[in-house]
Amino acid sequence: MRRALIAAVAGAIALGSVALTVPSQAASVGNPLPTTMFGQHVPGIANGTKPTVPYGTVRLWDAGVAWGQVNQAKGKFWWNGLDGAIQNANAQKVSSLYVLGSTPTWAATNKKQGTYPNKGAASMPGMANWKAWVSAVVSRYKDSIDSYQIWNEANLSTFFAGTPQQMADLTQAAYKIIKAGDPTAKVVSASSTVRLTASYNKFFPAYLTALKKKGWPVDAIAIHTYPAGNQGPSERVDYINKTKADMAKVSVPAAIELWDTEVNFGIKGPGSIAERNIAPAEGAGWLATTYLDNMTLGVARSYWYFWAPADGRVGIVTNDGTPAATAFATIERWVGNAFYSCARGTNGAANTCQMGDNTNPEVVAWVSSGTGKFTVPAGATTQCDVMNSCSAIAPGTSVTIGSSPLWFGSASRAATNQQGSGF
Repeated sequence: MRRALIAAVAGAIALGSVALTVPSQAASVGNPLPTTMFGQHVPGIANGTKPTVPYGTVRLWDAGVAWGQVNQAKGKFWWNGLDGAIQNANAQKVSSLYVLGSTPTWAATNKKQGTYPNKGAASMPGMANWKAWVSAVVSRYKDSIDSYQIWNEANLSTFFAGTPQQMADLTQAAYKIIKAGDPTAKVVSASSTVRLTASYNKFFPAYLTALKKKGWPVDAIAIHTYPAGNQGPSERVDYINKTKADMAKVSVPAAIELWDTEVNFGIKGPGSIAERNIAPAEGAGWLATTYLDNMTLGVARSYWYFWAPADGRVGIVTNDGTPAATAFATIERWVGNAFYSCARGTNGAANTCQMGDNTNPEVVAWVSSGTGKFTVPAGATTQCDVMNSCSAIAPGTSVTIGSSPLWFGSASRAATNQQGSGF
């Protein structure tokens, strides 16, 4: 859905003048909803890969452009790959989130710490080398890179062998350089993977405390919300709520956003939990649910992992022609750039987000687990699923919402959504 409502409609929604009986309004993540909510990983973007769905931002990780792949020797840079990735992102009219870590072999203080994407990648770099690297990137790409993330999955020793305090030191040093070179760029914390509870609990709260002592040198806090291989959207909601509780304990300023910089389902682990190949229809519903849950829980962005053919790593494959790709495009059309009012359901009711006004309502209903009840509002005569398939329905009908979200609205708006649109 590619439009913003008039101010009068926005005011009506803010005052609660909606056609639904719903619980209290959840925290907003931007109203109208920014298209940067819909992030992707595109491993082939440096070589020109272009997703066939509308998306707002790309995270440059697992794309052959990490620090050690660009800065292959001290003072020597191979910029071609990163140049190509940034140029292609700009050509696709999406913003870029570039991950500044991990450590090159030549800069590693311990070459035995970490192996991906090179030996020593998890080693704490010397501060002089770190500052020189960040300065080189910002000098070359200022005004071209929208956001910089400090490190990937820093709570895991496979990616970072240092301490939370050391990561906070790297964060503060990068923040000063980035803001001096490009004041409008966003600085995003090192990400923490929530599902690995012991390492998360050891790293994330301590990292937040260290950042607080440094005056919060970040614009966003990053987590990765992959559930366990045998879990689904409801457990992801639990991870987000756990993170928000940890953030509240140290009084993270309201201006600092929460970003989910990697997410998918069915990934192997933790421990002996096997990977799960999620049925395409179910996976499409879970993908759409991910972004709707964000809207009600205060997660400003999610970067879906990833746009590529099946390789056995993720449970939901997202690539040209897959059901998940259709769902990604559909949910973006439903809510992207829209003013909205959302709430989590209680007492067996579905979660809801309403766009539009009482005369021409558009409502998306979904659940994070099980089923939920929803009554079609007056003025809505059409229902559509995440595969962009629509059918007639009567206002007042009681509907049971299952594992896949449903959209309700007018026939004319449904036709507009089905036509699709880009940025």
